[in-house]
Amino acid sequence: MSKVRGSGKIQKLSLAGIDFSNVSKEELKKLVKKTLDEKISGICFSPYIGKEGPGHMVTEQQIEERMNIIKPHTEWIRTFSCAEGNENIPKIANKMGLKTLCGVWIGEDDEKNEIEIKNAIELAKKGYINILAVGNEVMLRGEIAEEKLVEYLKRVKKEIPKDVPVGYVDAYYEFEQHPKITEECDVILANCYPFWEGCALEYSLLYMKDMYNRAMKAGKGKKVIITETGWPDEGSDLFGAVPSEENAYKYFLNTYKWAQEENIEIFYFSSFDEDWKEKSEGNVGSRWGLWDKNGKLKV
Repeated sequence: MSKVRGSGKIQKLSLAGIDFSNVSKEELKKLVKKTLDEKISGICFSPYIGKEGPGHMVTEQQIEERMNIIKPHTEWIRTFSCAEGNENIPKIANKMGLKTLCGVWIGEDDEKNEIEIKNAIELAKKGYINILAVGNEVMLRGEIAEEKLVEYLKRVKKEIPKDVPVGYVDAYYEFEQHPKITEECDVILANCYPFWEGCALEYSLLYMKDMYNRAMKAGKGKKVIITETGWPDEGSDLFGAVPSEENAYKYFLNTYKWAQEENIEIFYFSSFDEDWKEKSEGNVGSRWGLWDKNGKLKV
């Protein structure tokens, strides 16, 4: 049974997570800071500032400024798009010594999809991409047909270097429901959010383990990476899932203690708070960051 040390106290990691019963909020913050200072495996990265969001052209300067903030705390970053300036992220990450899981945003607009795909292929050929993700939750949103996404995956795999794994990002259960997509993936890129399924914090680690195991089973032996997981620190409750700073700290610590013990690769969501997400996700949408929207670490 593993242990986590913080401020002179020891907590055991059980099947359901660390025993936080005697850990104060300040001690939790110190443990989160220590975990980040020792570097986590990956962080979902977005360079948007203020009210900026998809459709806004991001500059190389703001990418560098935002990336410099998180660089000391992660080995990998995950991106979501290869257009509107986001195509510069892998190049800048490479220069800073970070590895990149690069995302190609796929949606209903074929012309935009083509721009995304062409930019990603070019980046991969130049050696800036370590893993390429073609599409993010496009099956979940129901925006294109399964066959079309499979064709995109096949095309990209043919045109980029063979040593760059290609996958698709979606909710863990979508890989059970779309075996043709799962079969085409070199790696299974699964989003696992106990919060969005209304799971109480006390059971969230068990729930995430089940999500991960279902993705593993669907992948039939293929490597599974958790490409998104996290917990908001403010906003409205979702059934048993309660946003709060303490719950966010506890979820983060449970996640990375488990990841360390089981050698699981995880991209935490997210790097920074983003105001634009409130439009689609309500008042919790802008409160998933480890750093606030001004770039200040929350612990």
